[in-house]
Amino acid sequence: MNLSAWGIRNPVAVVVLFALLCGAGLLVLPLMKVQSMPDIDLPTVSVNAALSGAAPAQLETDVARKLENAVAAVPGIRHVYTTIRDGSVSMLVEFRLEKPVQSAVEEVRSAITRVRPELPSSLREPQVSKLDLATQPVLGYALRPRQPFAVRGAALDELELSWLIDGEIARTLLAVPGVAAVSRVGGATRQVSVVADPLRLQARGIALTDLARALRAVQADAGGGRAHAGGGEQALQVLVAAQSAQQLAQVELALADGRRVRLGDVAQVRDGPAEQRGLAMFDGRPVVGFEISRSRGASEVEVGDGVRRALGALMARHPQIAIDETFDFVQPVREEYAASMQMLLEGALLAVVVVWVFLRDWRATVVSAVALPLSLAPTFAAMYLFGFSLNMVTLLALSLVVGILVDDAIVEVENIVRHLRMDKSPLQAAIDASAEIGLAVVATSLTLVVVFLPTAFMGGAVGRFFSQFGWTASVAVLMSLLVARLLTPMLAVRMLRPHGAHAAHEEREAHQPRWMASYLKLARYCLYYRGRTMLAAGVFFVVSSSLIVLLPSSFLPPDDFPLTQVRIELPPGVRIAQTRAAAEQARQAIAALPAVRSVHVTVGSVAGENAGDSDINAAVLTLRLAERGQRPRRQQIEAELRAALQAADLAGARIKVGLNSSDRYVLTLSGDDSQALARSARAIARQARALPGVAAVTTSAASSRTAIAVRVDTARAAELGVDPSALAETLRLATLGEEEHGAPRVNLPQRQVPVVLRLSEAARGDWTQLAALRIPAAGGRSVALSQVAQLEPLEESAVIERRDRKRNINIELEMDGLSLGEAEDSVMQLPAVRQLPPGISAVSGAEAESMQELFGGFGAAMAIGVLCIYAVLAVLFGSLLHPWTILAALPLAAGGAFIALLAARQELSMPALIGLVMLMGVATKNSILLVDYAIALRRGGMARSRALIQACAQRARPILMTTVAMGAGMLPAALGLGAADPSFRLPMALALIGGLASSTALSLLVIAPAFTYAEDAVLHCGRLLRRLRPRAPSRT
Repeated sequence: MNLSAWGIRNPVAVVVLFALLCGAGLLVLPLMKVQSMPDIDLPTVSVNAALSGAAPAQLETDVARKLENAVAAVPGIRHVYTTIRDGSVSMLVEFRLEKPVQSAVEEVRSAITRVRPELPSSLREPQVSKLDLATQPVLGYALRPRQPFAVRGAALDELELSWLIDGEIARTLLAVPGVAAVSRVGGATRQVSVVADPLRLQARGIALTDLARALRAVQADAGGGRAHAGGGEQALQVLVAAQSAQQLAQVELALADGRRVRLGDVAQVRDGPAEQRGLAMFDGRPVVGFEISRSRGASEVEVGDGVRRALGALMARHPQIAIDETFDFVQPVREEYAASMQMLLEGALLAVVVVWVFLRDWRATVVSAVALPLSLAPTFAAMYLFGFSLNMVTLLALSLVVGILVDDAIVEVENIVRHLRMDKSPLQAAIDASAEIGLAVVATSLTLVVVFLPTAFMGGAVGRFFSQFGWTASVAVLMSLLVARLLTPMLAVRMLRPHGAHAAHEEREAHQPRWMASYLKLARYCLYYRGRTMLAAGVFFVVSSSLIVLLPSSFLPPDDFPLTQVRIELPPGVRIAQTRAAAEQARQAIAALPAVRSVHVTVGSVAGENAGDSDINAAVLTLRLAERGQRPRRQQIEAELRAALQAADLAGARIKVGLNSSDRYVLTLSGDDSQALARSARAIARQARALPGVAAVTTSAASSRTAIAVRVDTARAAELGVDPSALAETLRLATLGEEEHGAPRVNLPQRQVPVVLRLSEAARGDWTQLAALRIPAAGGRSVALSQVAQLEPLEESAVIERRDRKRNINIELEMDGLSLGEAEDSVMQLPAVRQLPPGISAVSGAEAESMQELFGGFGAAMAIGVLCIYAVLAVLFGSLLHPWTILAALPLAAGGAFIALLAARQELSMPALIGLVMLMGVATKNSILLVDYAIALRRGGMARSRALIQACAQRARPILMTTVAMGAGMLPAALGLGAADPSFRLPMALALIGGLASSTALSLLVIAPAFTYAEDAVLHCGRLLRRLRPRAPSRT
């Protein structure tokens, strides 16, 4: 059935069909979410366990190894990463992608439940949850008073601002659709501090644990049941808790031995900020920061708009505060969306120009141009039904196929115009032309679909992200095929005008450009000297393909995002004031750079983390840079940052510069011998610093610190009736205070303030006073800690990292002009890596692993695509050899892509591979147009050479039209035009344009000779089969 002929005869049905499809697309387009990346589920499970006051070495033995061994029994695990810090164990359990996420969470939780009896009883219940990449912070702000803190007292102002964020701001922003969480950064948390005097406790013989139990007992209101009075029923409440710090100081506590003591006699009670374990500064001024995370499935753009409206209203209600933006991951999403929409519009305009230049007919131009919107609108409807969003992946697919969406219409219209110049009526010309070109149009579209669709089924995490790419591109191509076969011929009948015989002759003369005569002359030469032509094509393929070894490889190209970070880590044991001073010194050194617009500094913990165990020796500086066009590329700025920080001479500090992992290479060393591991890491880092293109080298090996070991004399403890667990509890109370979830509270009108009992800061640092602490003993007595234990210094690691149940150290290279693949090759050749001691292994980090996964996935997708192209062409053309003629264009296309990437000094990365996938479909598309017409002429009895030259003459123009339209559509991306970061689109556009140029130029010359060899092979096989066929016995 000729679908085009049916559409020509039933225009109303065609119009209604496309009106419904386009109406659906336009209706759902405003409803689609605009996101950075697709929301996907990766089977990665997070496990967090906390034991307040425990050292990393103790947690490794008592908690981490037991959890790792329990989890290792769960099937489908790929890697287990463990980080151990003071008081906490964090695990990431990465499963193979085929593992269902919910099943992974439940199985990990069950494994931990089984091992729970073997874990310390004081360990908090381990928290198991899935890792959701979608809920990362997208916006950051800094809150400050319009007058400096010192005007009314720093503590009060910080408390007020912190409470404003925790209260009104959090409630306001959580009401914005799509906001999942609001996290405070820095600031102060209000608490009632009960600072015990160790000398007074010692004089009275009171153990700190007894004081804590008594305090919990009196500072807890309780329910008293129900009472019937006054003809009704009332609830009874037992109110004993103090309502302020002053009241609490007057409370008398009943001790275990029957004595009573007033709290104020043995401790100072004050209401104020908790001990500072985190802070934030913006451009050198103290602030309180907060970060906003979006919920899964929400649009970053909608969240950003809603948050900004809410904050504007909030500032109007509170004119005494100012809010500064510290980072913004929403604007790049907005720019990417705008750039993609602009690219679609430019593609449509360029298609119009191309058709007009070649056909010089405004009616034919309009018929071709309507194909783009009529193909895109139904694609949006299909994306909405599939649950896709407008993200980088789907927008990339649409941007790539924008040139293809008009190709089929251009081919149809050009062929119809050619038939009109044969003095046919528009109706007859449309029917004949669509029938003649139908097989080629269907074949070209199906080859594109079978090229794109395998990317939707690639393995690995990259495959999960690119599933939407393959489906979106395939649906768009099928929609363009439907437009070309149904709508374009129908519109041509009603809009194009017939050409008279004399006019047709004149137009044939006028429309025979000089380049066509030169081309046909060259085509005849290549066909006559077909051996030389094929040899030259083979040489081009071999030479151009050998260039791939010169192309550096990477996972993603370095971006030019106007944001970067500097991380400063001081030796363990420093005070937060020292970290703040180092961060301020670094800020002053880098703020002078002209490209830096603002610097946001965070030190220590984010509110909600365990404030006692935060890394107060680490600071993160977030730098907002000037907009693109007003500064150098981000990589050059980061090189200037390293130089400025080196000149600042931050003694003893480890410094990392850069925000994205694509600018770094990580080598992971694993082994059970921690000393051999550290020696190997130092040797590799020393040798890596000498590599060209390496800007800086850091390791994750934690610096050792001096801890206090409390060695218990078990015999003496047993003799005095002292339980070692009571001794540990006393020390935790003295140094850290009551854990927040179990601490008593002071009830205020709108919140509860925790009551924290512990020693003063001076007493916590005095070994003599710690040794004098009273420890509960048998019979209600208490003894001094020095009677049952000794305090001595101990060297230990501040942080322990493990990978797959072994200790590991990461060696991180910050690259300056070096690609990920080059860095990996160079590091693996280092003598220290090649000569690792027994028991120590080295593997590349996640970024290099993802790169290998990417190349493997795209390689498999391309191989499957080639096989599918061959299968489709073999079925449509009814030949097993002619599809190889068409596929001969593929090597020529790849060579051009490699040359373009090398000339532009681009890396072979994800976008370049996407361009190569696209190129496979486009190269075969051009060859199909040529071979299809040649086969049709041969079936009509025309001589082979004449048929091939005639095919070249008739198909050269539509091939050039579609090629120029697609190349012009990619030109803005290749030139880096537009507001969006061009880093990702640039390699893709260059690969596509370079491959298009080489495949089009060479296939127009090479396909015809290849066709003759294919026909000769068919004839040779036929003769061979006839010889092998058994002869019938002769009759006698």
